[in-house]
Amino acid sequence: MEENQTPHKRRVRYTGTHPKRFEEKYKELNPEKYAADVQRIIDKGHTPAGMHISIMVQEILDFLNIQPGQVGLDATLGYGGHTRAMLEKLQGEGHIYGLDVDPIESVKTEKRLREAGFGEDIFTVRLQNFADVEKVVQDTGKKLDFVLADLGVSSMQIDDPKRGFSYKIEGPLDLRLNPQKGVTGAERLLELNRKEIEHMLIENADEPYAKQIADNIMKWRYMGKPIETTTNLRDCIAEALTFLPKGEQKEMVKKSCQRCFQAIRIDVNGEFDALYSFMEKLPQVLAPNGRVAILTFHSGEDRLVKKAFQTFNRMGIYSEVARDVIRPTAEECIKNSRAKSTKMRWAIRSEQDLD
Repeated sequence: MEENQTPHKRRVRYTGTHPKRFEEKYKELNPEKYAADVQRIIDKGHTPAGMHISIMVQEILDFLNIQPGQVGLDATLGYGGHTRAMLEKLQGEGHIYGLDVDPIESVKTEKRLREAGFGEDIFTVRLQNFADVEKVVQDTGKKLDFVLADLGVSSMQIDDPKRGFSYKIEGPLDLRLNPQKGVTGAERLLELNRKEIEHMLIENADEPYAKQIADNIMKWRYMGKPIETTTNLRDCIAEALTFLPKGEQKEMVKKSCQRCFQAIRIDVNGEFDALYSFMEKLPQVLAPNGRVAILTFHSGEDRLVKKAFQTFNRMGIYSEVARDVIRPTAEECIKNSRAKSTKMRWAIRSEQDLD
């Protein structure tokens, strides 16, 4: 055996007939090697661990109407599915910039797209929050012909227990999109008082039981029971809702967990502030007749996007905006259950340049 040859690494062993833990799902975590197995999972309407199935790809491409030679931006790179589809439309001419704040997944996505044949001449990845979207134009001197922002959390972040995005699996209550910066969800719950926690749950997720949940979080704190993990928070929420009828508790706990995790994630990552900044700066970075499509996943995001588009439309800055949201087809929702809450809004920049 040659000295430099990489030693064989045995795959992770698991009990039973199918791997259950994230790190054991060796086929799903290697989609290039086990393409047929992964496709079977997708065909059943599931998202393979460590992957993300892009939503409303055709609707986005139809609206953006990308032409070879144009310059565009994927403001939320994620797994890169939308980016790849847009790059293919350029047919080797033009450029796309991909922004992401996640230093873990953005490296994997860049590697994946480079191996697919998209070099630095046509595709650039920037570890940057889309709140600072103007920096792309400042650095390149080129305004954007098309922009896409998918505001959902990527499936590979949700599925990884170490990231703490899901109440379904045990992990640290982190919830940071960039785990190298800022405070975790657990730390944030220690910083806020009862009224602040209640306000956060209402403002960020319209949680109907915000008062009861905030009260129980504070009760746990006073009792010296730290909420450090995803299951700690799930159990705390479940305990707070024991006043509900027995037959309703399971479903209500599930929905409240979804809303509370969303609310804390939005707070920890400053998502509404970033989105507001992004929407305010969009007109300055779009070229005349430039197009922008935005996918939202909850009412707070959708309200903010809708209001910004309508305001700039009345000012004549956008010549057209979506009057109604566009939703994924029933067929897509069957194939990808995570698409069900998606709403797409769009706008077209007027011909007048702001400069």
